[in-house]
Amino acid sequence: MYTFAIVLLVIDALALITLVLLQSGKSAGLAGSISGGAEELFGKQKARGMDAFFHKATVVTAVLLFVLTFLIGYVLD
Repeated sequence: MYTFAIVLLVIDALALITLVLLQSGKSAGLAGSISGGAEELFGKQKARGMDAFFHKATVVTAVLLFVLTFLIGYVLD
């Protein structure tokens, strides 16, 4: 059980790192509006949808990381 929890923790940590790196920065929208980048009408909605998905997935994986760490540290040890 301990080894299985450690493997899940490593997979979750890698997923969390990947999700954080895939997210766009907070200043990305401001730079696009100042430079006058032309986007389609529905292009921004799609980008917001992907950013929202990455944000929710990051929260889920972060909570899972906390729970697995607590489980390994206090319950299985």
